[in-house]
Amino acid sequence: MLEILRSLVQEVNSARDLQEALGIIVSRVQKAMGTEVCSVYLLDPDSNRYILMASEGLYQQAVGKVSLGYSEGLIGLVGSREEPINLEDAPSHPRYRYFPETGEERFRSFLGVPIIHHRRVLGVLVVQQRENSRCFDEGEEAFLVTVSAQLAGVIAHSEATGAISGLSLTGAEAKDVSFSGVAGAQGVAIGQGVAVYPAADLDAVPEKQAEDIDQELQLFSDAVTAVREDIERVARRLASQLRPEEQALFEVYLRMLGDNALPGEVVNCIQQGLWAQGALRQVVQQYVRHFEMMDDLYLRERAVDIRDLGRRLLSHLQEGNQQERVYPERTVLVSEELTPAMLGEVPRDQLVGLVSVRGSGNSHVAILARAMGVPTVMGLVDIPVNQLDGKELIVDGFEGQLFASPSADLRAVYQEICDEEDELVRGLEVLRDKPCETTDGHRVSLLVNTGLMTDVVRSLSHGAEGIGLYRTEVPFMIKDRFPSEQEQREYYREQLEAFAPNPVTMRTLDIGGDKALTYFPIQEENPFLGWRGIRVTLDHPEIFLVQVRAMLKASEGLNNLQIMLPMISNISEVEESLHLIYRVYHEVREEGYDIHMPKVGVMVEVPAAVYQVRELADRVDFLSVGSNDLTQYLLAVDRNNPRVAQLYHSYHPAVLQALVRIAHDAHAAGKPVSICGELAGDPGGAVLLMAMGYDALSMNAASLPKVKSVIRNLSLEWAGQLLEDVLLLDSPHVIKSCVDLSLRSAGFGRYLRPGKTATAAALKEQMLQ
Repeated sequence: MLEILRSLVQEVNSARDLQEALGIIVSRVQKAMGTEVCSVYLLDPDSNRYILMASEGLYQQAVGKVSLGYSEGLIGLVGSREEPINLEDAPSHPRYRYFPETGEERFRSFLGVPIIHHRRVLGVLVVQQRENSRCFDEGEEAFLVTVSAQLAGVIAHSEATGAISGLSLTGAEAKDVSFSGVAGAQGVAIGQGVAVYPAADLDAVPEKQAEDIDQELQLFSDAVTAVREDIERVARRLASQLRPEEQALFEVYLRMLGDNALPGEVVNCIQQGLWAQGALRQVVQQYVRHFEMMDDLYLRERAVDIRDLGRRLLSHLQEGNQQERVYPERTVLVSEELTPAMLGEVPRDQLVGLVSVRGSGNSHVAILARAMGVPTVMGLVDIPVNQLDGKELIVDGFEGQLFASPSADLRAVYQEICDEEDELVRGLEVLRDKPCETTDGHRVSLLVNTGLMTDVVRSLSHGAEGIGLYRTEVPFMIKDRFPSEQEQREYYREQLEAFAPNPVTMRTLDIGGDKALTYFPIQEENPFLGWRGIRVTLDHPEIFLVQVRAMLKASEGLNNLQIMLPMISNISEVEESLHLIYRVYHEVREEGYDIHMPKVGVMVEVPAAVYQVRELADRVDFLSVGSNDLTQYLLAVDRNNPRVAQLYHSYHPAVLQALVRIAHDAHAAGKPVSICGELAGDPGGAVLLMAMGYDALSMNAASLPKVKSVIRNLSLEWAGQLLEDVLLLDSPHVIKSCVDLSLRSAGFGRYLRPGKTATAAALKEQMLQ
């Protein structure tokens, strides 16, 4: 059975469309189980009826015509119970429903299993047998359940590509078709979809021997030169938008085009007799397979860059493939795999949103999108790229959602969000230089999280009082080697000078997990529970010492540096880190630098640290909670995984209880405690954190004005009562609703995060029903 199932899955995955896939399934299952009938009924989301979509054994004229209500017949019973039903004499069952046009009166034995994808019933898979035959046994039932699980993914993909929901079963175009992915860059954008396809199809290149090797070598050389010029042109176009360290992303492409890199291997293949296009395909596919097999997320992303380069080179090899595209005024760029080069093709004032089937928040595109402030959604595995071209799209970069062909109501909701957001930002500019203080005199510091210099101007204009988290790994990630002490010193000095005399908290190198370096690969089966953060740098003190030395030297004359240690789970890690920091401090002083010993703190982002706050506080100057990772570890949920992202919730009772404990224990030890992460940038979350006693909240610059406005217009007493109320609740969704309702009742409804307004939530809920 296992071999049959494997062969069936391969056939189904290679089918051209849903109908062909269903035909393969009913035919192969009928043969494999030795039964007389196999049928598939799919639940049409428009009519909420089960429709007979494919059958082997029933009359074919009934396919596409016979339908049952949601709770009608044995099919409806299987769907409503969401479990298999196995009957030896189906006609005797009280829920049996007979359709003469199917010819099923000849069959008595019945086995039906639900087809379920992400908790949603999509249809029912059925096998039937004539009278006086065997009853379906447990093994056959298990096989059919396994087949239905495989079929669920196929149907879900077809639903996304328009076979069921995007274009309904009746063929009428649907409205408000929604897709869920991963937020790449925050914001909301409304615009026209522009589907971007690979410059050329490498997979379609045929095998062919070169007729003239020298001519093929020249053609390839010209293509490499042309692609290099294209990339340099795109880099120049974006130069005014990006800082030098961000422009360095394009250097990755240029390095790949070096003689000793990809082109060198292609030349070798051509010299062995392959024509240029075939040699290019062979080398690129070999590279791509190599990178895609790697466990490391960041390294897998490099396969995107290799594939993109290969397509561009092929495009120049294939004459006449270059076409000048005209982009609409409000362009939402959509592609299977967006790349930095694709992004740079669109005039900056016309690019409003980005959508990518593949990729994550760790990809080059996500880094550039955040730097440029373009709302982005990535990891939309099942979107029909070709059908989104020319369609009106809504990109919700806060929730990681995409809406295609929005109805007038949904469009109005999101347009109102955009308008309110613009108006709100303009209206909050007056708060820039005002303190973040409650009506009853409680003061809270508002800081920003940053990693790129492009964030600095925005942060200062919004009134940030310092940097609560500077991600030092960004300068490491955009290079093909470890940055030197001098290079690091220049990066750090820029940040320290921009915010002086306010504090700048620099987290020491935090790689591993979802952050990796191409030149320092970490290959692990479970990177989030592996070698990351302080564990890496303590194992490699040569990296840690150089970084701390660069930080200390950069702080000379400013003395606003604070150093923060990530991923702490043991007291010994803190003590070892402090020993190295003190050692570097004295060495730098001996070199003649007039510096002060910076404050040193730890990040509380591992559950173990939650229960060691007092011991940690005895050894450091401050504590800072990394709420994103702490939530992830407490709930055992990878928030970048669309399959389980709905389980990640910052308002989970366990998360709130942990945050309360951390603040209490830190203050009991006489040490300040701050928090950085998504919860701090959410107005409701910020109110609860303030009530818990957090001294500083660090967030993205865009969230700061709204948080400041809310805190300045309420009392600490009001916030404390709200916290007391929600700590009695046991559901994260109820807690969030309670907080939102309280803020709206207090007149703060317009400050809630876009996408979470009552109208939008109601519309989304309606679409999911």
